[in-house]
Amino acid sequence: MKVAVIIPAAGLGTRMSRTQAERPASSRKQFLLLEGVPILIHTLRKFDACREVNEIVVAVRADDLESVARSVAEQSFSKPVRCVQGGDTRQESVWHGLQALAPDTELVAVHDAVRPFIDGETITKVIAEAAETGAAIVGVVPVDTVKQVHRNKIRATIPRDRLVLAQTPQVFRFELLKEAFERAAADSFTGTDEASLVERLETVEVSVVAGSDRNIKITKPTDLELAQLFLTQERSAAERVAEPAP
Repeated sequence: MKVAVIIPAAGLGTRMSRTQAERPASSRKQFLLLEGVPILIHTLRKFDACREVNEIVVAVRADDLESVARSVAEQSFSKPVRCVQGGDTRQESVWHGLQALAPDTELVAVHDAVRPFIDGETITKVIAEAAETGAAIVGVVPVDTVKQVHRNKIRATIPRDRLVLAQTPQVFRFELLKEAFERAAADSFTGTDEASLVERLETVEVSVVAGSDRNIKITKPTDLELAQLFLTQERSAAERVAEPAP
């Protein structure tokens, strides 16, 4: 089964700070450094290491195409990694990525550029689920009580057992995802994730594979501190595995 991964990485990262969004690419969140390596590269490494993945397409801003392609080339990835021009929105960037895929692609996984701590086991599970059902995402059940409000007044408490916080990867049959994007374009609909577009088709039910609280999306300065901790823990675990047996 041919599986392609699309990484939309054209965002300005305005939640990190307005001033950073106006700075060069090296100051935007997907290009910020963790132990000297851009967050985007850390993310790409996870999918390059996944045996189910055949190729990776990164959608970036036109101004970043050359620099990102150079960074990718320096990594010597085992899987083909291509850079294409993204759009002004996530939805446009993913659509551009879809246009770059070969017709024989069977499954497409979309993953946030700034979720570098997705683990290989979860990637494998969500791909397997999508291969069986046609559509699957990674998600976690919220631990906090969720309130529905109007302005600053509570209107209802929503049962947590009926809620899930959507993460990525989100994986779909190639033709299904293309159809969802085409329908959204025809209806001038903009979704917050790919699943919301597929849900509108009402042809398949989107499955949820259990994710992890470690699969954080780095969107604000405080996330960088947690990311550094997670990276240190990953490095320590890898070193323990690599140690020769006594």
